[in-house]
Amino acid sequence: MDLSKRHKFARFSNFSRTLALIVSPFLFGFAASAQTPAISEVSKTASNSVAKTAPADDYKKGLSDLAALYEIEVQRLEKENTQLKDLYKDGLVARMVVEANEKSLSDARAKLEKARTDIAEANKPAAPIVADRSAVLFGASDTSWSTRNSKVDGLIRLYGNKYGVDSYLIYCLMSQESGFSSGATSNKGAQGLMQLMPGTAARYGVTNPYDVAQSIMGGTRYLKDLLTMFNGRIDLALAGYNAGEGAVIKYNYSIPPYSETRNYVRLISMRYSKGKAPKTLTKPAI
Repeated sequence: MDLSKRHKFARFSNFSRTLALIVSPFLFGFAASAQTPAISEVSKTASNSVAKTAPADDYKKGLSDLAALYEIEVQRLEKENTQLKDLYKDGLVARMVVEANEKSLSDARAKLEKARTDIAEANKPAAPIVADRSAVLFGASDTSWSTRNSKVDGLIRLYGNKYGVDSYLIYCLMSQESGFSSGATSNKGAQGLMQLMPGTAARYGVTNPYDVAQSIMGGTRYLKDLLTMFNGRIDLALAGYNAGEGAVIKYNYSIPPYSETRNYVRLISMRYSKGKAPKTLTKPAI
């Protein structure tokens, strides 16, 4: 290897290590104390705003925070991609390394685009609310949501009823996890509609995580076990689904101080609560 190539490779290595030190703490679930000041401030502001803002504003703030995290990841991967292509031209890295980076970049861009779409939807004027006696008595209607795939909708209801988990909660979780894409694969290796990690899939007998029925069955059973483990606390169950039940236990049965996990719990909880109607009927005025 000539001297110029060595220098280029060394610069890229230093560049990658520096970016990893800056970005990885809050993108991959390290403690909040390891975050950079700018992102720590975003996370701190998001946490403090819960009690001070209206639910709709808090939901939008959570979306903005999540989009900011995704944008940082996209920028990191774009810079890394440019460096890798230069190294590939010089014969210093294999093609498969470049392709792996491009796949990660594509996934990160998709997440950023979804977050931006969710922000645009959240900013639309609210539709008029039509009172419905059955919705007030029994909560959100079972037909008030749809993945636009009748098979997936039916499986969500089937396994929700079988394992005693609200089908609308499964729907909200699936939307956040995969955007209803059965072929979704995360950078961390989570797979399918319910984004099951290989170990979790094996625990619940899922042999093909990309099979929609197996994914929904395994994900619903896992969510049910988490709800049972945390005494019905939806926020802790969601935190466990995202970061692992061990992380929730480690932090004294509270939501772990990871930016991604806290935004994840906030967004799904807000969506779930907004879609659920009151289950008690107030006495009408006479």
